This record gives sequence, structure tokens and C-alpha cells, in this order.
Amino acid sequence: MSEQIQTIPYRDSGLDSAERNKVLRNTYWLLALTLIPTVIGAWIGVATGIGRALSGGLGLVVFLVGIFGFVYAIEKTKHSSKGIAVLFGFTFFMGLMLSRMIGMVLGFSNGTSLVMTAFGGTAGVFFVMASLATFIKRDLSGMSKWLFVGAISLMVGSIINIFVGSTIGMMVISVMAIGIFSAYLLYDIKQIIDGGETNYISATLALYMDLINVFQGLLALLGIMGGEKE
Repeated sequence: MSEQIQTIPYRDSGLDSAERNKVLRNTYWLLALTLIPTVIGAWIGVATGIGRALSGGLGLVVFLVGIFGFVYAIEKTKHSSKGIAVLFGFTFFMGLMLSRMIGMVLGFSNGTSLVMTAFGGTAGVFFVMASLATFIKRDLSGMSKWLFVGAISLMVGSIINIFVGSTIGMMVISVMAIGIFSAYLLYDIKQIIDGGETNYISATLALYMDLINVFQGLLALLGIMGGEKE
């Protein structure tokens, strides 16, 4: 019988401070651990060239099938310890998907520096949004529909640009991704703080997706604007 992950029941009046802090603390710890399979997946992708093979329409199909499949599986298993294993499998998959862009950036003479800058920038965005979520007292639930519309628009634009291959389009999409998912990060952290999300596996998945999109946006911008050819 699998170990059960307790989900604290959500009350109309909200969770008490200790319970909310427990969910937030567990989420942050699990989020930190998800970086390990992500880095491993990215390293394998770059080393084996899998990332380069998954380009264009094929890469899009693999990405969409993988992401929707994993998200479905995580939601189905989030109340047991199996959910953590599936989440780690998903973050490994995302590392593989990231490896194509990382490999391209590493092809620049200053590629390592650009990757580290993107990582540091993403960490900075997380710190700022987490701090804002702590200090903002107003309810941010009204942001959700606007963020959803923005995310859908971004996805459609990204799919179109895969086939168009516009550098300017890529820059616009990257800036939009950084803005939209930074706002999503603020919204998702505030949801946890306010007791609107009580399962730390679901909470970790949401924050992970926000951070991955911010990282990709920053890395793409840095590669386009700051990449130095050898």
C-alpha cells in the first residue's frame, strides 16, 4: 500500500498559518529537488544530441504529448508518494526538452556564461515574486483569467513561430513569456500562501512550470542578443 500524502482540507475561512506554512515549505523543498532530474535530463540531451533531433514539428508533437500526459498522471497520483516519482519523471523530460536550446546557447563562445546568467535571472525573478506574494495582502484570484488568456496566446504564437522561424518573433515571444510567467509565479505562490492550493505536489508542478518558462525566455533572449560566435 503506497504512502499517502496528506492534503489539508480547505476551509471557507482559509487554512491557519501553520498549515499554510507547511504546504509552502514542502513545496519549496520539492521544487528545489526537481532541479536535479531537470539538470540530468538536460545534460543527457546535450551529450547525446536528443535535443537536436527533437526539432520542428516532431519536437512539438513529442513536447505536447509528453507534457499533457505527465500533467494528467501527476494530477491522478498527487495524493500518494507515486506523485513525487511522476513529478520527477516529468522534470527529467523537461530537461530533455530544454537541452536543444541549451545546446544551441552552449555553442556560443560565452554560452556557459549565458546559461548561468539565465539561471541566476530566473532565481532572481523567483525571489522577487515570492517576496511580493508575501507582502501583498489583496486577493489576486482575479488575475487567473487574464493570465490564462495570455498563456494561450503565447502558446499559439510559439507554435506559429516554430514554422515561421522569425528571430524578432522569438524575441517578442520570449519577452511575453518572461512577463506572463513571472506574473503566474506571483499568482501561484499567493495561492499557496492564502490556502487556495493545499497539495504541495500540485503546487510544485505549477511553480516549476512558471520557472521553466521564465528560464527559457531569458535564455532565448540572451542567446539572441548576447551570443558570441567563436
